[in-house]
Amino acid sequence: MGEVALDGRRVQGDAALDQNRTREQITDEIHDILDEAAEIDEAEDDEYGPEQRGDELPEELREQEDRLNRLREAKDRLDAKEQQLKDEQAEKIRQREQEEEEMGRKKRGRKPTPPEEVELPEDTKANTTDPASQILKTSNGWKQGYNGQAMVDCDTQVIVAQDITTDANDVQQLKPMLENCEEVNGKRPEMALADAGYWSKANAQLADEQTELFIATTKDWKRRKEPREADPPRGRIPKWYGLKERMERKLRTKRGRGIYRKRSQSVEAVFGQHVTRGCDRFLLRGETGAQAEWSLFSATHNLLKLWRSGQGPDGHEVADAIAG
Repeated sequence: MGEVALDGRRVQGDAALDQNRTREQITDEIHDILDEAAEIDEAEDDEYGPEQRGDELPEELREQEDRLNRLREAKDRLDAKEQQLKDEQAEKIRQREQEEEEMGRKKRGRKPTPPEEVELPEDTKANTTDPASQILKTSNGWKQGYNGQAMVDCDTQVIVAQDITTDANDVQQLKPMLENCEEVNGKRPEMALADAGYWSKANAQLADEQTELFIATTKDWKRRKEPREADPPRGRIPKWYGLKERMERKLRTKRGRGIYRKRSQSVEAVFGQHVTRGCDRFLLRGETGAQAEWSLFSATHNLLKLWRSGQGPDGHEVADAIAG
């Protein structure tokens, strides 16, 4: 496997932005539904007797049972986020205490907040239609949905690895996608191309003898334009260059420019083909449903590439890439 390009596409889920609620709002709505159910249940007991089970909603409110379950799931997700903040704070305190023990003295500064006092910000929200979905920023505004990841072969536009995540950004997706590619295809690519959303020093260190990385280091189009217009670098790499400076220098070389140019011609083109075919939103709710649809998008894309590969002189390359 030669050159691949990685990118993420924010896909609209089966949920609306206006269905996001804070934990207080969700709790109030849960209480309203249960209170209404209790009132109706009591009235029915007086009229028909207490023969019905006490663990079911009254007939008038059974259509809200699904709504109630989704509200509880949304609240559970917010509770889980708060617990994660508490766990992270506990780990920070543990590390601080370990450093103080090694130094033999207390650190200066304000004493850390105890984990039990850490709370989720009051304005944090979860979606009550699809609690697993997230608010994602796109070039056209905001979407309530999922972040679909795709790794595409630059020569054939075949999708060699794909996944769904609820992370709003891409920086944590490079490592799992490289591992996904290796698991699916039995090997990693020789070169992987990615935009600045994947840049971090930790990701730059994922490069090894098997895979060379070409990752943009800045999202600002003006700063990206400057190196493209500048002359390619010459001479030896300065010793003081860090990971970021070395990556920027590599992308300014003739070789780097030629390779990185393929990113927009491959993975971005594939996403455009998805939209053209109407694969621009998910119809199933939940991360499992979104993953199933994203896998279907990728499979149908590859099947179309396989079918069309027989119509051109280089069709065997596409067929071989899909076959693995």
